[in-house]
Amino acid sequence: MAPPNVLKFETEEQVAVALANYIADLSAKFIAANGSFSVVLSGGTLIDTMRKLVEPPYISSIDWSKWLIFYLDERVVPLDHPDCNHKLAVDGFLSKVAIRDSNIYPIKEGLSPEEAADEYEQRLKHLVANKTLRTSAITGFPKFDLMLLGMGPDGHVASLFCWHFQRFEKEKWVTFILDSPKPPSERITFTFPLINSASEIAMVVTGEDAADAVKVALGPHALYGYPLPVQKVSPEGELTWFLDKAATSQLK
Repeated sequence: MAPPNVLKFETEEQVAVALANYIADLSAKFIAANGSFSVVLSGGTLIDTMRKLVEPPYISSIDWSKWLIFYLDERVVPLDHPDCNHKLAVDGFLSKVAIRDSNIYPIKEGLSPEEAADEYEQRLKHLVANKTLRTSAITGFPKFDLMLLGMGPDGHVASLFCWHFQRFEKEKWVTFILDSPKPPSERITFTFPLINSASEIAMVVTGEDAADAVKVALGPHALYGYPLPVQKVSPEGELTWFLDKAATSQLK
């Protein structure tokens, strides 16, 4: 893997502008090459940081009809629940752009966490079988065009937490947890082999509460000690960090 591209900005607003440019460029690139653009969304503050995409010039220049939307992780709650990542994405982004409902893949409601994870993985396998999703020649896992990741103050990504065995999963594409340290406790999540099969990963981290984890992940002692989950993000393609000044305040 090549070293990550670390982009540092003074403000969160500058991060939002740079992220919109980056996503728009990748959208044009992958649509031209493959006829579609598969995007994986996460929760937290990411959707808000994507806000520039629903403004000119992006709102009218991006070919939204070719986008495919998936979720990095999801809380096992109804789709209209305030804690649902899909609801967050719909309210802040998806309802404002022309992505077809049939191109958006939320989890199925009414299932247990284990059933929901298995159903989502089976749906991904169907999309691979019908050539909607490409696969990695290296891992055989689905190869999403772009994964948009955030990071918690403890260094977790997706719902892969420091002391949970799911971070070591090697075979499954999607797994589940019953005891998230941050509620809601029941979730499904992509695994690291699936995450790392992506063509592009954007790690979008803003705010001072993430500064300590950013220091561990990107500082001079990043290889010392027990790695944070975020340090296991190592895509086949490119990894780009988008950071504001507050998030990098502990870096030398």
